[in-house]
Amino acid sequence: QVQLVESGGGLVQAGDSLRLSCVASGRTFSQHDMGWFRQAPGKEREFVATISWTGSIAYAASVKGRFTISRDNAKNTVYLQMNSLKPEDTAVYSCASRAGKYGSTERGDYDYWGQGTQVTVSS
Repeated sequence: QVQLVESGGGLVQAGDSLRLSCVASGRTFSQHDMGWFRQAPGKEREFVATISWTGSIAYAASVKGRFTISRDNAKNTVYLQMNSLKPEDTAVYSCASRAGKYGSTERGDYDYWGQGTQVTVSS
C-alpha cells in the first residue's frame, strides 16, 4: 500500500507560479511511475504530467512549456512546478502512483492516489 500526500496548492493570480509536492510512503518510490492529474468543477479528471521510474517525462499539451515535473527519490517526493498560471489551470491537483512500467497518461493505469490540493488562479 502506498499513501500519497499533496501540498503546495493555493490561490494565486494569473501569471504567478506555484510548486506542488507529493510525498509517498514506502520504500519502493524509486521504482514507481508518478503522475499528476487535475479535475476542474464539472469536468473529468485529466492528465497533466508524468515521470516514469526511469525518468521519462510527458506533459499534456495544455501545460507543456509552463509546467515541469520532477522527482527526488531520496525524499520520496514528486514535484510539479507550475509557471505562467492561467485561470483555466484552476482545479484540484492529485498525484498518482503505480509500480514502474512507463509514464502513463491514463488515469486508469494508476493504482494509488492522493487526496488532492486545490489550485485557484484568479484573472
